[in-house]
Amino acid sequence: MREKITTEKELIGKLVEDKAAGKRIVFTNGCFDLIHVGHVRYLAEAKSLGEILVVAINSDRSVARLKGPPRPIVSEQERAEIIAALECVDYVTIFDEPDPYRIISVLKPNILVKGGDWTKETTVGRDVVEAGGGRVVVLPYVEGISTTGLMDRILQRCESIPKKRPNNSE
Repeated sequence: MREKITTEKELIGKLVEDKAAGKRIVFTNGCFDLIHVGHVRYLAEAKSLGEILVVAINSDRSVARLKGPPRPIVSEQERAEIIAALECVDYVTIFDEPDPYRIISVLKPNILVKGGDWTKETTVGRDVVEAGGGRVVVLPYVEGISTTGLMDRILQRCESIPKKRPNNSE
C-alpha cells in the first residue's frame, strides 16, 4: 500500500508509462480528513472512469490554510496511507498549494473528477484538462455525508458521555 504513495516527480514518470500503454488517467484531489463512506464511494466511482486513479491530497499546511484550525485532524502521511489502502486508488501524492492547478498542469490527466459541491465551470484545472482533449466529470454529492458533519456528530456524542468521577475510596 505504501508503494502507492509517491512524490510528484516519481508520479510523472509512472504516468508517462501508463499513458504510453494507452491507460486513461483519472485525477482527483481533496483534503480527505476523517475518511468517511462518501469519500470511499466517490473514489470508487472516479476509478470506474478510467484505468489509473491518481489522488492528490492537500498537505497539512494547505488544509490548515483552507479549513482553519484545528484542521487537519489526521496528518498528511496518515491520510495518504489511508487513501492508498483503498483498492480503487493507484497513486497518492501530496501537494502544498491551496488548489491543485499546478499539479494538474504537470500531470495532464485524461479525466478530472470533482464532487457535487463543484460545477464544471468552477473546477480548478478544467482548462488544462480540456485543452489536452480530456474531460471534467462532476460526481453527485452524497447528501448528509461530510467531514464537518462527522466532526459535529463526534462532538455531540462526546458531550453526552458522563464524565468519570475520581474514585475517593482509594
